[in-house]
Amino acid sequence: MLFYLLFFIAPLLLLFAVSLHADKDMAAWGLAQYAKALSDGFGLGVLFDTLRLGVETTLLCLLLGFPLAWLHRNAGPRWQGVIILVTVLPLLTSVIVRTFAWIVILGRQGIVNTLLLELGLTETPLRLLYTHGGLVIALAQVQLPLMVLPLIDALQKLDPNLESASAALGAGRWRSFFRIVLPLSLPGIIAGSVLTFSAAVTAFITQSLVGGGQQLYMPMYIYQQALTLQNWPFAATISVIFMVAVLFCIALFNLLGRYTRRYSAM
Repeated sequence: MLFYLLFFIAPLLLLFAVSLHADKDMAAWGLAQYAKALSDGFGLGVLFDTLRLGVETTLLCLLLGFPLAWLHRNAGPRWQGVIILVTVLPLLTSVIVRTFAWIVILGRQGIVNTLLLELGLTETPLRLLYTHGGLVIALAQVQLPLMVLPLIDALQKLDPNLESASAALGAGRWRSFFRIVLPLSLPGIIAGSVLTFSAAVTAFITQSLVGGGQQLYMPMYIYQQALTLQNWPFAATISVIFMVAVLFCIALFNLLGRYTRRYSAM
């Protein structure tokens, strides 16, 4: 608890105290920075784009991660170990290395454009790097283990007799999936979504390198205000607003998680 107070709560309180300074020189107190931030259409647009980036990355990770977790559940012990290794292996590689790999893959002379040109699917290289879509793809690969591992844990806890009973009562595979498997795996989906969303919206390195200067999100916006413009009170203010917005989204995930646990217990 002492460690938690010293290295987490105290910096947050200091950040909030800095945000209460009304001027750049930190000579006066007031809420002027909050009024400026909440009335700034550009800053609010950056905040919205950052949250949207997190949602899109989370949805893509769920779309890619659920089949992988389902494959792990139905595989034999040997293949389950292989799937776990493949899932965890990216976590053992630096985020910077993986991000630079995506720069090579998505570049104009990268693997994707080279393949498309050789297959005759396009006449000119596509602009994949420094785009919102390319950033979502890169973030999804970087954060995918955070989605897959909770899903594997949730699916492993499902009783296989429930699916057998559903089939015996005449339900097809898809109906059993949507009526039994998917609802009972929602706790894992919620846990993975919280981890993936939180990591995606704060992924400073990937956002900066793959998004480039044309894509501005909250981590880079805060960095510019603090270190480039030396406007520490405004940087602290938008940091607090960003933190509150992310916590609000996580609270929505947790609210949905409590509802699903109540549903699963019925």
